[in-house]
Amino acid sequence: MILKFKIFRFDPVKDEKPYYQNFEIEAGASDRLLDCLNRIRWEQDPTLAFRMSCGHGICGSDGMRINGKSALACQKLVKDFKEDEEILIEPLQVFRVVRDLVVDMDPFFEKYNSIKPYLITKAHAPERERLQSVEEHRKYEDAIRCILCACCTASCPVNQEIEAFIGPAALVRAFRYLFDSRDEGNQERIALLDHEDGAWGCKTKWRCTRVCPKEIPVTKEIFEIKKCILESKKSKK
Repeated sequence: MILKFKIFRFDPVKDEKPYYQNFEIEAGASDRLLDCLNRIRWEQDPTLAFRMSCGHGICGSDGMRINGKSALACQKLVKDFKEDEEILIEPLQVFRVVRDLVVDMDPFFEKYNSIKPYLITKAHAPERERLQSVEEHRKYEDAIRCILCACCTASCPVNQEIEAFIGPAALVRAFRYLFDSRDEGNQERIALLDHEDGAWGCKTKWRCTRVCPKEIPVTKEIFEIKKCILESKKSKK
């Protein structure tokens, strides 16, 4: 079938402002949109810029807006679109465009790193690994599916209005450690989240949950973080 693409283009080195370019490509029903973008770059315009790596929904590098919704190009199949439908491809919202579909992810990872996304321990390391039960692991097993694609952050209405908001991806990673039985930095991490640009910045719009390519219950996990903060304050009284 023939697919029509309308792709956002912008090279700040030579372009005064962004524009859209149209492409047509023949593709099979089982082809991914990422395959189509690669063929456009290989066969029609080698200057088209976008990120990709594994191509299998693991690395999260090919996040972009597809028909107005943040998604991974490697997870969208040609059969999901109509032959006469024009597919609109744009860079993720919120982030500065570096070139075409490539955005500056540095602010995203700065916010991610701000919540100390690693195991904090105070006791001496055991001779073997730090153990936990299956039940303890289940408390955060959804959160560890996050691949940091930034689709949730780009779709968040709060992030689109308030640049300082830490964003759902960072909060999901905070959830992962707050509820890890092996972590001993609970109070330290809560202090990093207990403010208006932290956990309380979330207004429960559910956009993050809807677009997550790994089907993580993002909004529910942020709610649990808020609950954890309140319980921590209550226990100190």
